[in-house]
Amino acid sequence: MHCPFCHHEEFKVTDSRNATETNAIRRRRECLKCLRRFTTFETIDLTIQVHKRDGRYEDFIEDKLVRGLDAACRHTRISHEQARALAYQISSELMERQVREVSTKEIGELVMKHLQALDTIAYIRFACVYRRFKDVGELMDALEQVTPKDGAETPEEFATKE
Repeated sequence: MHCPFCHHEEFKVTDSRNATETNAIRRRRECLKCLRRFTTFETIDLTIQVHKRDGRYEDFIEDKLVRGLDAACRHTRISHEQARALAYQISSELMERQVREVSTKEIGELVMKHLQALDTIAYIRFACVYRRFKDVGELMDALEQVTPKDGAETPEEFATKE
């Protein structure tokens, strides 16, 4: 690393803190030549390869997971910040496994497990895209697997009310 001002290679760390929202360590550094200070962010580079359905591999990108969660959680009680926190939690779980490769099936099942506990609508929306339902029967099967929480109506109770 070089000083961004004078490109000198020697500096000292004056302060170090965790930056939890970016999963990084924030360090204040001072160049030993020009004495100017600058901030760096250090992250762990543990790249996980995602094995896609079509056989391709691509890097795991947490922001892509956040976008998928945001789409599933739109107009539900789950906020963008909660979706981002859930994506971080899922990413952490994947990192803790200490494997270099994970399938889209494993990621999808992990996401659905978390969404089912948080919000039924978000879970069903995600399941529709992830499982690629071909007809209404498959959707109804997924709805029947979801147990109502907090006195919510089952799909049959809702349909018979009208």
